[in-house]
Amino acid sequence: MSIAARDPRHVAEVVAELWGGEAFPFPPVSDNGWIALAGDERGTALECYPINVVLRESAGDADAHGEATGRDDLTATHAAIATILDEPAVIALAAREGWPAKYRKRGGAFGVIELWIEGRQMIEVLTAEMQDEYRRSVTIDGWRTLLASVPPVGTPA
Repeated sequence: MSIAARDPRHVAEVVAELWGGEAFPFPPVSDNGWIALAGDERGTALECYPINVVLRESAGDADAHGEATGRDDLTATHAAIATILDEPAVIALAAREGWPAKYRKRGGAFGVIELWIEGRQMIEVLTAEMQDEYRRSVTIDGWRTLLASVPPVGTPA
């Protein structure tokens, strides 16, 4: 899950402390974003974005991205949810509803289906296979490895 916070680092550190986990920078969406990892077998995580950052759908073959709006009445809040459906069924469901949806591989580590509810609110839907990838990669050691390979936001690829 993600939340907006006035002090993302502090919020992530406090949540990580509650879980007995660890907090890390979260550069994929915002250079001021942080993530709290519980370090448990389920890959429990809470992303903390600056309060003025919202998520936007990206065109084509690109991940959703964070956008600083200068406002605090919008949000980057989203959730990753498990499904019993397979990927084609999720995509078909989204198409039936007229909601954008596409497969994305987060950080080269685990797949999600970005599903934009009503075209405005993202949820990341994980099939059984994607859930297995997530649990294997969203660990404290896995996050350290991912951070070492991902350039900060705004850095040319």
